[in-house]
Amino acid sequence: MCGICGEIRFDQKSPSLASIERMNAQMERRGPDGAGVFQQKNLAFGHRRLKIIDVSERSQQPMIDNDLGLSIVFNGCIYNYPELREALKQKGYQFFSGGDTEVILKAYHAWGMDFVQHLQGMFAFAIWERDSGNVIIARDRLGIKPFYYVQDASSFRFASSLPALLASGNLDTEIDPAALNYYMSFHAVVPAPNTIIKGVRRFPPATIMKISPDGKTKAKQYWTLNFDTLPEEKNLSEADWKERVREALLLAVRRRMVADVPVGVLLSGGLDSSLVVAMLAGEGQTGLNTFSVGFENVGIEEGNEFKYSDIIAERFGTTHHKIFVQNDELLKELPNCIAAMNEPMVSHDVIGFYLLSRTVSEHVKAVQSGQGADEIFGGYHWYPPMLEADAGSAVATYKQAFFDRDFEEYKQAVDARFIQEDFAQQFVQSHFAAAGATRPIDKALRLDTTIMLTDDPVKRVDNMTMAWGVEARVPFLDHELVEVAARVPAEYKIKSGGKHILKSIGYDMIPKEVIDRPKGYFPVPGLKYIDGEYLDMVHDVLGSQKAKNRGIFNRNYLDTLLANPKEHITPLRGSKLWQVTLLEYWLQTHNL
Repeated sequence: MCGICGEIRFDQKSPSLASIERMNAQMERRGPDGAGVFQQKNLAFGHRRLKIIDVSERSQQPMIDNDLGLSIVFNGCIYNYPELREALKQKGYQFFSGGDTEVILKAYHAWGMDFVQHLQGMFAFAIWERDSGNVIIARDRLGIKPFYYVQDASSFRFASSLPALLASGNLDTEIDPAALNYYMSFHAVVPAPNTIIKGVRRFPPATIMKISPDGKTKAKQYWTLNFDTLPEEKNLSEADWKERVREALLLAVRRRMVADVPVGVLLSGGLDSSLVVAMLAGEGQTGLNTFSVGFENVGIEEGNEFKYSDIIAERFGTTHHKIFVQNDELLKELPNCIAAMNEPMVSHDVIGFYLLSRTVSEHVKAVQSGQGADEIFGGYHWYPPMLEADAGSAVATYKQAFFDRDFEEYKQAVDARFIQEDFAQQFVQSHFAAAGATRPIDKALRLDTTIMLTDDPVKRVDNMTMAWGVEARVPFLDHELVEVAARVPAEYKIKSGGKHILKSIGYDMIPKEVIDRPKGYFPVPGLKYIDGEYLDMVHDVLGSQKAKNRGIFNRNYLDTLLANPKEHITPLRGSKLWQVTLLEYWLQTHNL
């Protein structure tokens, strides 16, 4: 797990090493264990290292293999690298390091562009071919690892974080109207390649691209998720599917034990992270560190789920760390949390992951997380209505449950210069129309798994853990598990209040009171029911001269939200006032 950056010039000029150094410096917290820069001809690479696999200097980056004429910067973890290494040795390759980075280089040399099909894990990387001058860029199937870029006729710049590209300078920092529409409507999800900034794009997941020395690019999507059941699976029973899911999840958890440092678990007290702990215990792991975070209550809404995480910690004998965050500390750390965001992240629990990761970093450098299970196994409240929807009502049913605003409210909220089209509506319609998912429920699950999950929860966890130099591993995003889960008949996922098939597995492994409980949402009540000091902060942000000069939001709309914040809650139980405040706060924090 690291931070990568680079610049490729197409205009005969040399890349700016000063720019690379600035990007590297900005990503120091992603990789506090080392830094490196490589420059040759029209290309420069930068790297920040977090030592997880092969902690020796033999795996330092940028990594250069002079015999093969290849160089790489890589962010992520290839969990099947030992198997790939042995397969490559059988082909005659020799290795000078013990890590996964060199395996990527050799695999590309051996198998060409199709080598990504061999990779199990999370990754974003750039490989330079010395002799041809080509650069190969790829991102993992579910977009766990970030990759941002700036491209024009003269150059291609990239980095693991958007703020790093801002530090490189010379880019268009105007608000992207399409991204603003997504942010305000599609629950703050801004699908790739858009970002909130016009000049910065996000490389799509499951994509590999070749960049030629003249700047021409050729990209292809190397993986898609199919929800149609295979012919040989038509007669499988619920028990058959349960066993297939259990085996795939166990393999995913087992894969993510691969490390040369201890690996802990983010234990929310919910079904998903509890299953991870149970499976690790079943694999014989002892001395496991687990971590939970909680906040002050607001009214009747509890701010922690410690009673459930305590049950799991006691049952499996983990070394459990509970972090309780007082309101004054939350307010104090909020600016630092926002500074760590690659993009505006409106979900209330982002500050929870930030503060939790701070404590995690004091004990371990890597953790497994239960992120992704709700999207993959149908755990959210909007899925049952999608099970009943037909083709004609599918988009409207999804929007009613998931969208924060319709287009009419959006037009009231933002300045006229940002009103173009209902991009969010069009995106959902287009995604639902694509092949590979026939039923409305499967269309919604595919959209949430491949788009919403990538651009909200996964991005959130990556940013907040990496802000403290911690690698987060997400077994529920193992692509083979995701493929199995997609083909499970929706009824086996949706019934029993959602995640039925996971619950069935859980009853065999963990205490039932952790399963038979109201669904938790990692609550941060203070950012949902904005009042007191939180409301004072909101007034300061939205009333600042910078906000007035920027003029994204209409004053009448802001006044309506400010008059009674608790009345303006989205269908997904978020604060509309916090959503607009967070965007403005993020822009100010990053000096935009």
